[in-house]
Amino acid sequence: MNEEPFSQVRRRCFERAFACLACFVAVATFAADKLPELFDVKAVDEFLSEQVRREGRVGMSVTIVRNGETVLAKGYGKRSIEDKRPVEPDTVFAIGSVSKQFTCVTALLLAEDGRLSVNDPVAKYYPDLTRAKDITLLDLMNHTSGYPDYYPLDFLDRHLRKRINPDELLRQYAGGKLDFEPGTKWSYSNTGYILLGRIVEKVSGESLGDCLSRRIFKPLGMEHTFYELNPSDGRIAAGYLSFLLSDPELAAPEASGWLGGAGGIYSTPADLAKWDLALIGGKVVNPASYALMTKSRKLPDGKLTEYGCGLSITLQNGREVIAHNGAVSGFNTFNAIVPSTRSAVIMTCNMEGGLGLMPNQMLALLLKEQSNVPAVSGPPATDTVKAILAQVQKAKVDRKQFAEEFNQYLTDEKIAGVSKRLKPYGTPTKTEPISSNERGGMEVTWTRPCSKKVRLKSRCIAALMPSLSSFSSIASDPTPRLKCLHPRAPVRAGTAEAGSPCREQSVRLLPDTARDDVGEFPR
Repeated sequence: MNEEPFSQVRRRCFERAFACLACFVAVATFAADKLPELFDVKAVDEFLSEQVRREGRVGMSVTIVRNGETVLAKGYGKRSIEDKRPVEPDTVFAIGSVSKQFTCVTALLLAEDGRLSVNDPVAKYYPDLTRAKDITLLDLMNHTSGYPDYYPLDFLDRHLRKRINPDELLRQYAGGKLDFEPGTKWSYSNTGYILLGRIVEKVSGESLGDCLSRRIFKPLGMEHTFYELNPSDGRIAAGYLSFLLSDPELAAPEASGWLGGAGGIYSTPADLAKWDLALIGGKVVNPASYALMTKSRKLPDGKLTEYGCGLSITLQNGREVIAHNGAVSGFNTFNAIVPSTRSAVIMTCNMEGGLGLMPNQMLALLLKEQSNVPAVSGPPATDTVKAILAQVQKAKVDRKQFAEEFNQYLTDEKIAGVSKRLKPYGTPTKTEPISSNERGGMEVTWTRPCSKKVRLKSRCIAALMPSLSSFSSIASDPTPRLKCLHPRAPVRAGTAEAGSPCREQSVRLLPDTARDDVGEFPR
């Protein structure tokens, strides 16, 4: 349905795109407390608790796994405003389209049994649907079938409030005109997953719920996970919505027949953590099936969709992340797994849009590793940039900071020329840090000096050198660049074998409207 900006494609399933109105609510509620800078369980717990308490969310349940161990499993807020019962770790929430990965696994298990193939045409099971001979089960899993989505809106419209037979749903939405030629494009389609669930039922000879329970829920000990519960079931948290900053109000659920294999599962974050670890640990499907699940579909034009079978597949901080969001009326869910570290973030909320930015924030913290940037003492990069720029603009450079060989290279004529070219840009009024990283055992720091006339970018590299040994002007484009080294003292004993750490700087002057598109910037 919707793509998320975490570089990670968070395809919200059943997932309401939070168009303008819902988005307005989410944006308005996230100004509260500061996010912890590093992953610390106590700090994360306090942050999440405060988010629920102060920001008008009803209830939330969270499980975080690091290195295969659950480090946080807790409920926050209320499962129901009316009876004021708190959210407990075993409180059940609707997980929306996080259900899709489960539906895919039931099909893959049947394929492992030799009872179907993911390359089977839909016509083998539903011959009367549009282009059924040209659309495969894998197309349904990958969202490349071309079948229109029956649930693209951000609210529960009238037809979703009326019961429907799943086969009638398929006749209406998979029996008409396609959105595109099968296999040529990617477009989120809940319709395809209703169809996939019905095919699983036909092949297995049992209901999708029974198949899920027998082959997944019970073997994995997922005691609080169910398929298509009655919304009045006391184990489920009450679902809420808010319209343009209104107080939370009870959300009407989708009527029978509309969720199915696309979004019909109810669970807890703790149970989903069991699923996550089992899935990446080879305890659910065989290696070939797992590889297919986590393989991004490649379109005929060469574009990768970043979506496999019920999972988005992206790289963040150099690590593969497989994830999916979910949303049905009154509920919001997020499930992300980092296979390489056996870590996961699972969050559920009983208010539409209630998770907001928190999943991104928690995942970023989980992925944040201890910095390998060398610690270097002395003036910070921002001060160094301002000092060097001021010296050059005035054509009065302190040559004591330069090595002898470089002083020979840096003639008075060169300094005069650079000064003349830089003066029109004005004196920087502030210099802001942007990012730091390690390269070649050195600290590389990007900063942004700003003046009333222009915005600048600078790169400062702190290295172990006896003295400043380079400073040059590079005129390879219309905007001048500066490159220099500034001596700094080592932070701790043993960091420098000879001499002191130095800082190399590259400054690029850019207009105020320029984008942050310099290489080496994190996206």
